[in-house]
Amino acid sequence: MALHTLARAGRLLGVVAGGLAVATWLACRPRTGVARRQRWTQWFLGRLARALPLTIQVHGRCAPGPALWVCNHVSWVDIAVLGSLAPLSFLSKADVRDWPIAGWLAHQAGTLFIRRGAGDGMRTNQQLAERLQTGHSLVIFPEGTTTDGQQLRTFHPRLLACAIDTSTPVQPVAIRYRRDGAPDPLAPFIGDDDLLSHLRRLLAADRAIVEVHLLPPIRSTGLDRGTMAAQAQAAVATALFGVIATQRDAA
Repeated sequence: MALHTLARAGRLLGVVAGGLAVATWLACRPRTGVARRQRWTQWFLGRLARALPLTIQVHGRCAPGPALWVCNHVSWVDIAVLGSLAPLSFLSKADVRDWPIAGWLAHQAGTLFIRRGAGDGMRTNQQLAERLQTGHSLVIFPEGTTTDGQQLRTFHPRLLACAIDTSTPVQPVAIRYRRDGAPDPLAPFIGDDDLLSHLRRLLAADRAIVEVHLLPPIRSTGLDRGTMAAQAQAAVATALFGVIATQRDAA
């Protein structure tokens, strides 16, 4: 392993050790509120994002006040990048809860977990709505899975019901990874890839560019969830691929 890769790995391990220390402190204080957990999470994810070979470029501004962030999904790295920008909570697949170290960190950070096909959609929506009602922003990945970043899957409307129920604006977010002026082939975390192998490839590579587009918020008042999902998807598609791609996706 090259020296620069070892140096990056060492820095990353130091960040993870710091995160574990904070998470242990939070675990010993189960009554710690969401706001404090989100602040600690932003601190940790900011350090994690800086420890990865990434240059983050942010376009646009965060919505004022609580919002439901709706973003396309390319990699687990999305969480570090987005979480470094603002105090946020995430919705994640239930199996992430069982990941070594990462799952426990996510749990202590206040991540909400969803089990697909378990018939608990109403309960999940209630949890999301409660988090928004207390004035805390959330991030969801409504495609339901990761992609290679060169396509956009359909946004599932049911995950946006919480925004309508609480009259919370939706913040569409587009995230794109670039390397040498082209889509980054290393960033996507898809298929049967495992976290450790993916991390090794990232640490061994040159720095990549991560573009984050914080798009104009969508007011949820008076919209049904299908319309809101379609509007958010169109906004993200336009930011990623341009109007032509959006029209093709809609077709």
